[in-house]
Amino acid sequence: MAFFGYLFLVPGKAFAIIQQPEDKNATVNSDLGKVNDAFQEYFFEALKQRGIENYRKSNEALQKCLSIDDSKAVIYYEMAKNFYSLEEFEKAQPNFQKALDRKPKDENILRDFYENEIASIDYESAIKLLQKLIKIDNKYREDLADLYILSDRYDNALSLIDSLDNQYGKNEYRTRLRRQIYARTNNTDAQIASLETAIEDNPEEEQNYLNLIYVYSDEGREEEAFETAQELLEYSPGSSLAHLALYKFYLNKDQPEQAMQSMQMVFKSEEIDAASKYKVLNDFLLFVNQNPEWEGELMEVSQMLSKLENEPSLYRKLGEYYLKSDNKADALRYFEMGLKEDPANFEMIKNTLILRIDMERFEGASELAAEAKDIFPAQPIFYLLNGVALNKLKNYSEAVEILTFGLDFLIENPRMEADFYQQIAVSYAGMEDKERANEYKAKAIKILKEATK
Repeated sequence: MAFFGYLFLVPGKAFAIIQQPEDKNATVNSDLGKVNDAFQEYFFEALKQRGIENYRKSNEALQKCLSIDDSKAVIYYEMAKNFYSLEEFEKAQPNFQKALDRKPKDENILRDFYENEIASIDYESAIKLLQKLIKIDNKYREDLADLYILSDRYDNALSLIDSLDNQYGKNEYRTRLRRQIYARTNNTDAQIASLETAIEDNPEEEQNYLNLIYVYSDEGREEEAFETAQELLEYSPGSSLAHLALYKFYLNKDQPEQAMQSMQMVFKSEEIDAASKYKVLNDFLLFVNQNPEWEGELMEVSQMLSKLENEPSLYRKLGEYYLKSDNKADALRYFEMGLKEDPANFEMIKNTLILRIDMERFEGASELAAEAKDIFPAQPIFYLLNGVALNKLKNYSEAVEILTFGLDFLIENPRMEADFYQQIAVSYAGMEDKERANEYKAKAIKILKEATK
């Protein structure tokens, strides 16, 4: 049974975010050699335009340089960087290549060319460039491990990581890379062994315990996952992250009191994100659905979470949950609680109105619909629902007035238009005006027929 999935967020390297290549003017840009005044003028105009991020004008000036002398690596390099900055990576590629042909061991050109290939998702080309960079500086070897993973060459990546670990010792980043490979290749035994070693080496690092819990859970090894969570609590008694795993175990073991305590720890934690907290609440909802005697506790933790996260729309989510379970009474209760916190929430108003009408609470529906029209004066749905409630209350004349007014806001919605006409027909029938009642009933039928053609 999976808890939250098993996900490693490996910190981004060069490929994570498109960054502007650095302007290393001293290395390439100043290496003009002997050039005439016109060439120099165009070249420095190009640098000026690039400096103000006018990359196309910069390239126009560089083209004029090429028309005078096309042998300079610096011109192709500057053009490539401009195309890169414009995110036109395919146009940058041949210019980087021409610059590299002229200066095959230049680290700046190689590095920026590599960045371009990553941005254009050409990993094989990027690998070849990195291999050249490694000959200049070994610091690029870790980047190569990243690229091997991106190009699904996991054996190469593991071999390189092993080599780096043996040479420099283990570090957190390479450990995460290793686990990512195990996860992608479903090598669960290696994953578990790696995490157990990490816990032995650094028992205070909570994330290692959590990752091990998730692996065990994915494998259905519930007892081992539970033992790992308890082990985390031994090393870190105040750990809220441990309770992010423990609450589910307690629910599965039918120990709701302990589950409640764990959930409250999760909800109060500032370390744990709102999405994870909602996941916990949803699991408790499923539990309460099978164990309705815990409904009161559900209300208690829902109110706690709503206040702690300042998220009144949480009640809408709870209402929608009960609505899907066809538990209209509880759904309405949560929608009404939500409206107290967020009275201008369109979806909660609509759902509350529909449920009040469905449960024959017509007076309350009419009052809420009138308030909704003030908040959303151009929303026809609230005029329609107000008209329905007024018809049920036998306030036929007022219903006709509101329904007729609401029709003015209706745009290209034949089914809702038919509903309006049907309710107006009900109003006239209630006022014993059979002729007009039949007229609007006929309009409703005609619109529906046309809509289904």
